[in-house]
Amino acid sequence: MFIDEAVIAVSGGGGGDGCLSFRREKYVPKGGPDGGDGGDGGSVVLVADPSVSTLLAFRFKKHFRAERGRHGQGSNKAGRSGNDLVVPVPVGTLVSEAEGAERLADLCEPRQRFVVARGGRGGRGNARFKSAVVRVPRRHEPGHAGEVRTVRLELKLLADVGLVGFPNAGKSTLISRMSAARPKIADYPFTTLEPCLGVVDAGNFRSFVIADIPGLIEGAHRGAGLGHRFLRHLERCRLLLHLVDMTAERDAVAAIAAVRDELRRYGCELETKPQILVLTKADAVRDPAVKDRVIERAVAEGTPWHVISAVTGEGLPGLTRSVADTLERLRASDPADGGSGP
Repeated sequence: MFIDEAVIAVSGGGGGDGCLSFRREKYVPKGGPDGGDGGDGGSVVLVADPSVSTLLAFRFKKHFRAERGRHGQGSNKAGRSGNDLVVPVPVGTLVSEAEGAERLADLCEPRQRFVVARGGRGGRGNARFKSAVVRVPRRHEPGHAGEVRTVRLELKLLADVGLVGFPNAGKSTLISRMSAARPKIADYPFTTLEPCLGVVDAGNFRSFVIADIPGLIEGAHRGAGLGHRFLRHLERCRLLLHLVDMTAERDAVAAIAAVRDELRRYGCELETKPQILVLTKADAVRDPAVKDRVIERAVAEGTPWHVISAVTGEGLPGLTRSVADTLERLRASDPADGGSGP
């Protein structure tokens, strides 16, 4: 089961209380305050773990509390600090306040850490308050409470390429032919109910990650079909492959416009991402005019296009090379990747 959203409550451990104690030993005429400090409370730490792929674990456990610090003791013994509670989350997890849009962290690198709830500081024992004026201090501090908050976790998959298109456009078949991913494939709409990732070997030591998300239909922004729920997983993609079924009853050009309109309505500038039009099911085309109309539109827009058949393998090597070449250019022009672009 693929879970990409969760709301959890996190609590840092409370600090231990400082101790009120005086040294009273036989034959020690000058005893005095010897109350130790309380230990600090542990913190709740989120860690991006590559071995975790979904937020499923947070469906069953929603409360996370770190260990509290121990109280101080006499003989200047400080209390032990509480252990941090380390919570693994998938790479690509966004952390934000549950109420409001404030983003706290974006855990997009493996083993990246974020302290989501800090532990409380331990209180000082009365030995800390001894001075030349106050020889018998009876002051000591209680431990401070740990931070308590409710946060929203949102997973956005990290992929180089995202597949978009209407249901049954051939997205799952394509990713199964280009990579080792094995999504469910069947001859009915919405076969794909959750995102699927695959790694593609493009040769010459080049590879890229491709993401298949459930198909869009017209009206997805109003909740039709599976709605816009999974489009967040395309936000990190550099390139979109827009698959167009040349055997579908609907007009192919109108289908392209409908999908792009849904991307525009979703926002996050998805419609401005580089796209490659992929005309699928070339082995089953009944009306060649469909292909001509789509290619004519692509040429007029200056959009790259490929004609493929995932069943027979027609056009797949060329598409793979084209995607790898495009990604190289995009990386080279991205300053965040150390490229030479503006």
